[in-house]
Amino acid sequence: MGTACLILISVPSRKDSLIAGTPPPPKEPFQTMRIISLPLLLAMALFTASLPGHAIEEPAFEVRRTMGNIEIREYAPYVVAEVVLSGAAEDTGNQGFRILAGYIFGKNKGEEKLAMTAPVTQAAAPVKLSMTAPVIQSAVPGAYRVQFVLPEGVTLDTAPLPTDPRIVLRQEPARRMAVVRYAGFWSDANYNEHLALLREALQSAGLHSVGEPIYARYNPPFTPWFLRRNEIWLELATEEAPPGE
Repeated sequence: MGTACLILISVPSRKDSLIAGTPPPPKEPFQTMRIISLPLLLAMALFTASLPGHAIEEPAFEVRRTMGNIEIREYAPYVVAEVVLSGAAEDTGNQGFRILAGYIFGKNKGEEKLAMTAPVTQAAAPVKLSMTAPVIQSAVPGAYRVQFVLPEGVTLDTAPLPTDPRIVLRQEPARRMAVVRYAGFWSDANYNEHLALLREALQSAGLHSVGEPIYARYNPPFTPWFLRRNEIWLELATEEAPPGE
């Protein structure tokens, strides 16, 4: 998968945003990278994808059911580093990524070298962490929460302490997620199209989601759109189990 991380962004739909007063889904991020030739983009993506030993770690999960291109996944608990920022989705996503990337690349008080994940961890003299996936951004009242998942084995007790007071470490509980995966641009149209498909599939299956959608991005911005892995996650109500279990 290369040296990229997965970016997860939990956001409301535009319709829900107008009703609830929360920010709309993010537009295409990293817009400072305006013009790069297609051959260069392709070469960079293929090069990073071919590097040995650079696979990005993801949170552990088991697939409980598949419905076409939609999966019902059971996620184990994982530790995240997160920051909550006010502003537009694309701005807070970019700012949050820089803050958390700084943490995992040494702006912390730890002494261990960890893999970069999404989110990031903490400890006790500057430490460089390994990057994993995903990086998560969620809508909260008037702001967005951006998260990096920390590598497997890192706990709240062993994570290096961040030097930035905006960064908080916490553990996400085990959760059951309905997930749709797709390629293409990080655009509102692409996001809303696949979120609608995911909601329709859950309705047809008699399943109900809770909370805001989570937008998961697994690639760096220079990855060509047709090679990108994007996902939208919806948490399922805890009392529900897919048929057959």
